[in-house]
Amino acid sequence: MAEAALEPFGVQLRRCRQAAALSLRQLATRVGYDHSYLSQVERGRRPGSLHLARLCDRELGTTGTLTQAFDRLRRPAPEPGGYTAPAARLGAVPLDGMGLVGADLLEAVRHRVAGSFGQSAVGVEWCAATGAYARDFGVTPAAELLPELTADLDLLHRTPGPAAELAAPAAEFAVLIALTLSTLGRCRAAERWWRTARAAADSSATPWIASQARSWQVISWTAESGVDRAGAKRAADLLQAGIEALTLAEQPHDRARALAAQARLLAVLGRPEEARQAVRLLPPAEDSPPSVFGWASYEPVSLASFVHTVLGDTASAYVALDRALGLCPAERRREGAELRLLLAECLVLDGDVSTGLAMAMRTLVELEDQWHSPSLYDAGGRVLAAVQGKELTRPAVRDYRELLRRRPFAGRSVGSGSSPGEGQG
Repeated sequence: MAEAALEPFGVQLRRCRQAAALSLRQLATRVGYDHSYLSQVERGRRPGSLHLARLCDRELGTTGTLTQAFDRLRRPAPEPGGYTAPAARLGAVPLDGMGLVGADLLEAVRHRVAGSFGQSAVGVEWCAATGAYARDFGVTPAAELLPELTADLDLLHRTPGPAAELAAPAAEFAVLIALTLSTLGRCRAAERWWRTARAAADSSATPWIASQARSWQVISWTAESGVDRAGAKRAADLLQAGIEALTLAEQPHDRARALAAQARLLAVLGRPEEARQAVRLLPPAEDSPPSVFGWASYEPVSLASFVHTVLGDTASAYVALDRALGLCPAERRREGAELRLLLAECLVLDGDVSTGLAMAMRTLVELEDQWHSPSLYDAGGRVLAAVQGKELTRPAVRDYRELLRRRPFAGRSVGSGSSPGEGQG
């Protein structure tokens, strides 16, 4: 028993789950977390959270075992006789004035040891870390991802190493944080981080990340309601950012992301021919895992779905949506939900209000709470805005309007996901 108490939280979670004869997916459904996230917790790739431990205790009938395990393992235990181990006291002793503690200090020491033996490649290591975050972005809830991104960027900033070598991964982190904040609807904070991301990318002398920073800034704006009312100055700034993104693009996937940004913005601004032309110019998708900085197989048709729906080209939108929904990986829940809301919007635009509203309501209700976001509800609002005339008197319209007001990211549960008001770790 004493040995089990010293095991990592993820190992104990897996043992308790297996003892309860539950699969990862079954436990994930019960606690409202993504099964891939639970898998990463069990394998030690993610730390988990006290909230997760409490939910698992409840569902597995482990009467506080996992909660106590998580709480115990995140704090250093004192030695017998009141002596505190040196590792636990190091937080009070700054490393070259850095004031690092715990895992941050451990990582900084590791880089120093590696550097002493001529093995330091901190830039390569940090780029690998940002690459992993970019792949995890669509399968990890934004509220859960933000603390980890912030902590790692702070650690990168404190890591000894050549500034030139760390500039590019720092810019990648800034883009990911800005995009995460945009997903969470924290628009003012996101705008500050977009400026930081672009400045960091430009100073890194790495054109591809400078291109991606501009592309994603434009895309994040097109996901918000009211971007078309941002004013002529803002529209001009966004269009200029799109042009710069295309100019700076080094690889086909960078060019694809820049064209996607242009197409979305032009469609939202009511410039249909230019938007369609940008869609036609898209390069082929990559045969690689989805990533913020890549261009996956479902993205060209997903983009075409958005553009054609916004422009009211429902016949073309149906074709693109059919392909996009077939190609979009099941674990990318929010993206799949956004595609289904586009399909619902097309149905309403074509006069099938009952089917469209039913699809939109089912999409929002069945999606776990941690995947709900302001941009998703903006997409849901476009479905409602497509309802016209006497159709607005339908009871289903009233019910759907009420559903849109109950936003789980504002603390009110809608779907079958986790409890409101608790963060995921």
